Amino acid sequence: MNSQASLLSDRPPGLLYYLDHFQTAMSWLHERYGDLLSPSETEFLSLFAGLPRASQALLVRLIMRRGQRFRASKIRYPELGAVDLAFGPLIELNWIDPRPALSVDDLVKLITRAEISELFNELPASLTKAEAHALLREAYTEPRAFEEWRGNVNERVYLVTIAPLCTQLRLLFFGNFRQGWSEFVLADLGIFKYEAVPFSKDSRAFGTRRDIEDFYALYECRRRLYEEEPLAEVLEQVPRVSSQHEWLQARHAKLLFQIARQHERCGDRERALSLYKECRYPGARLRAIRSLELAGRTHDAIDLARSAQAHPESSAEAQKIERMVKRLERKIGVPASKRAAAVRTERIDLIVPPPAGRESVEMIARGLLAQTDAPVYYVENGLINSLFGLLFWDAIFAPLCGAFFHPFQFGPMDLFSPTFRARRAEVVDECLNTLEANTHAARIRQTFLAKQGTQSPFVTWGLLNDDLLENALNCMPAADLRALFERLLNNLAENRSGLPDLVQFWPAEKRYRMVEVKGPGDRLQDNQLRWMAFCAQHQISVAVCHVRWAQTL
Repeated sequence: MNSQASLLSDRPPGLLYYLDHFQTAMSWLHERYGDLLSPSETEFLSLFAGLPRASQALLVRLIMRRGQRFRASKIRYPELGAVDLAFGPLIELNWIDPRPALSVDDLVKLITRAEISELFNELPASLTKAEAHALLREAYTEPRAFEEWRGNVNERVYLVTIAPLCTQLRLLFFGNFRQGWSEFVLADLGIFKYEAVPFSKDSRAFGTRRDIEDFYALYECRRRLYEEEPLAEVLEQVPRVSSQHEWLQARHAKLLFQIARQHERCGDRERALSLYKECRYPGARLRAIRSLELAGRTHDAIDLARSAQAHPESSAEAQKIERMVKRLERKIGVPASKRAAAVRTERIDLIVPPPAGRESVEMIARGLLAQTDAPVYYVENGLINSLFGLLFWDAIFAPLCGAFFHPFQFGPMDLFSPTFRARRAEVVDECLNTLEANTHAARIRQTFLAKQGTQSPFVTWGLLNDDLLENALNCMPAADLRALFERLLNNLAENRSGLPDLVQFWPAEKRYRMVEVKGPGDRLQDNQLRWMAFCAQHQISVAVCHVRWAQTL
């Protein structure tokens, strides 16, 4: 077993901290994925370890920067000594090209507007850099070395040719597209603190080399999509993911959905529709129905909508499908069905002078509703989610296979998977049982103290203080908390938002109410309506506060 603590311990501090971080990550990859690495990845790890320390550090510095081409005059790292000497071994390995051919696009990214005027004095001085770039792109089609572009200026540009492979290793380490090497630094500085989850070899992100290749391919397609490359070419490169890993299948589904959305925005509804029907990403079926409707295929849209209505993927989809069906039926002349009765919720009306400053309606309502013996807190989604995160901490951070892949995760990879609860049934049930036994408050307090500041997908540490926590635990009945937590567990991705803005406590009476605040012209959103209906069904105290501005003469 390895853990976050063992991975991050005993790293020597110093000026080359970034190199220490990179070496730690490479050791981690070799230990966990040595049998799955490609020959080029294995060769890189071996050759990198044999480089002089200054060359190692220089390469790490460069791959952490944006882009792959760098002017020599912009490479200044005093801790490395003579940078030219550090470049030598990297150039010998062909990991750095000291004289790359640069297109005019590459050149413009590297030089300033003033340098453009210096090099291309035929251009009007009034042009912006973007305008000058557009003209140069038409006039200069052949790439050249930087020295050839600049004439007699003695300066080099270096191309980090090994950068794409290093990007792949970063993706392999983190198992996602958003995290980077700065995670090490933030953890070192104490800005982020992560839960120490035990790792076994079975918990690694990828089970086969095919999984890794598919992951790389998904990343490349996503990059090309964001750079607005031709959709047909991007779609052609999307891999057919056959992995058993739910998280990899989810990334594949999300990419297809994004490509379909782009087809739809471009007016190609038929292609979008075929992709939506193929895709299992949440919301794809709704977009398919909408595409059919916009294409004038109303009967086909109704058939798909009714099928979805019989087996909705979530309460959010069910809510939207109901509206779609009514709208589509009106189009073909079907009499409108009787509307369901609106949920009856306590209403509070506040008429106040228009604010002189930027104070929000939530803060205005909070100030007016608060009483000496009945404090009001602005919590929005933070309170219920935080209480949930504290009570279910052990379930969220359970060291299950395929849940945690590296030591910088704020939550498990399968957090929003439909199987999240089932895979942790025993631990989840044990947490729920504390509510039945009325021991949940002690569990929550203990976790609040023990895990203070540790990254969590639910706990908002900046919101939760001792007063708020104690009022919540003393005033919110265990039955209410159980109902709220059960709804969260039913769909963590969908239900962790839409909760009321404020909570008011009456400590002497051990009661509370949640309050959603709406300003002039504002109305309840769909996820808020679903929470309101749920609270009404379970007799959980909730009110809607309507703030209106008093008329002034």
